[in-house]
Amino acid sequence: MAALCTVRRRWRRLKCLQIFTRNLTGSYDYDLVVIGGGSGGLACSKEAAQLGQKVAVLDHVEPSAKGTKWGLGGTCVNVGCIPKKLMHQAALLGTAVKDAKKYGWQMPETLRHDWATMAEAVQNHVRSLNWGHRVQLQDKKVKYMNLKGSLLDEHTVRGLSKAGKETVLTAKNIVIATDPWSCGARHHQRRHLLAEQVPRKNCAGFLTGIGLDTTVMVRSVALRGFDRQMAGLVTDYMEAYGTRFVWRSVPKRVDRLPSGTLQVTWSDTGTGREHKDTYDSVLWAVGRAPETKALGLDKLGVQLNQETGKIVVGPDESTSVPNVYAFGDIGEGRPELTPTAIRAGKLLAHRLAGQSTDLMNYDNVATTVFTPLEYGCVGLSEEEAERRRGKDGIEVFHAFYKPLEFTVAERDASQCCIKVICERGGDQKILGLHFTGPNAGEVIQGFSMSLQCGATYRHLLQTVGIHPTCAEEVVKTHITKRSGLDPTVTGC
Repeated sequence: MAALCTVRRRWRRLKCLQIFTRNLTGSYDYDLVVIGGGSGGLACSKEAAQLGQKVAVLDHVEPSAKGTKWGLGGTCVNVGCIPKKLMHQAALLGTAVKDAKKYGWQMPETLRHDWATMAEAVQNHVRSLNWGHRVQLQDKKVKYMNLKGSLLDEHTVRGLSKAGKETVLTAKNIVIATDPWSCGARHHQRRHLLAEQVPRKNCAGFLTGIGLDTTVMVRSVALRGFDRQMAGLVTDYMEAYGTRFVWRSVPKRVDRLPSGTLQVTWSDTGTGREHKDTYDSVLWAVGRAPETKALGLDKLGVQLNQETGKIVVGPDESTSVPNVYAFGDIGEGRPELTPTAIRAGKLLAHRLAGQSTDLMNYDNVATTVFTPLEYGCVGLSEEEAERRRGKDGIEVFHAFYKPLEFTVAERDASQCCIKVICERGGDQKILGLHFTGPNAGEVIQGFSMSLQCGATYRHLLQTVGIHPTCAEEVVKTHITKRSGLDPTVTGC
């Protein structure tokens, strides 16, 4: 045993000497080492390689308590955007089949969704993306290593394999682009979700859409950070179509009953009363916490936000330690959005390669919530605009409209809404735009470009709409909240 310890000590000294020598001579194994194989990390690494940099990517997923794991591509590909949108589409198709009867299609009286068929199709697509990412890295000469990375110093990364084998890499620059995990739900990853029908609360709408009895417990407000009125319309629509919401609830305990079902006990924050109900599955979807502790950042002095645990970064994605950068979900104050991380990663790659000085613009980044009634937005919420400019400093134009697709199907459209928030004076620059309705993401994408170009309300009025579409209702919006007039669209 003593001999083994002596060997280990000598090996560590040898590694330290190797690191010291490389740092002293300025010679590194790589120009750039990226920790994190999510969308942002992959985009940054591939862009850097295209610019002539020698690049390595470290990515590793710890198996959950149930032994589940995922492939290369990060949260978005494996348990986020991609499977979410595909399962959302499954629910939309179910609604479309019901609507089809009103359009003359002869449909069977009973419809049944087969979970296994959907799960297999989604799994197969995700696996194809996992494989595609590996092929792309190879084609672009990026070294991919299935290792769990941590920092030894500002130029040195320690990679640990599943078997416990250690690899040390040195680099001129190190980029951290790791994903936060969902708090309390680490073991409910994609394979467990799809195989065993685990309801994800942020996918409650899709679960209702395929016929499952779904309840969402909300401690305070739904869709925190979004416009309050629009968030309320989304939950109103979901409730009208069968999703049950338990408001002002704080879960206290989950017990497995002899029958195998789960009994959830919660308290009402308003009355203090305790309630119980039973469910087949329970998922905690209470937020995201970064796994920064395992990265060794404390030893290097990388500054973290003590409340959130995220890395404090500058406008150029730099951390408090030279040559160490961070972007994406792990960065304090950054939007937790895939396209944002991809764009930021590419720009960082260009700066590190000395090819550009352009910084990422984090203002007016559009996003969409893929609830049954989709909600897309860009810019400020009404609450944030009022906080920044004052109630008398903004003008809010709004409209309630009915999608043409809803008419023949006789679907309720009372939650389909448009809100355009502008400066009250001058050219009435648009500060925020919000849209609930079909294909909200497709609608809001073009308008997000207009905000980047400094669009004003006058520009909106000068734009000719495409008829008959939901998007044209945006450019027709003319009723202000201040006026008190009825904002319901009644015709051309």
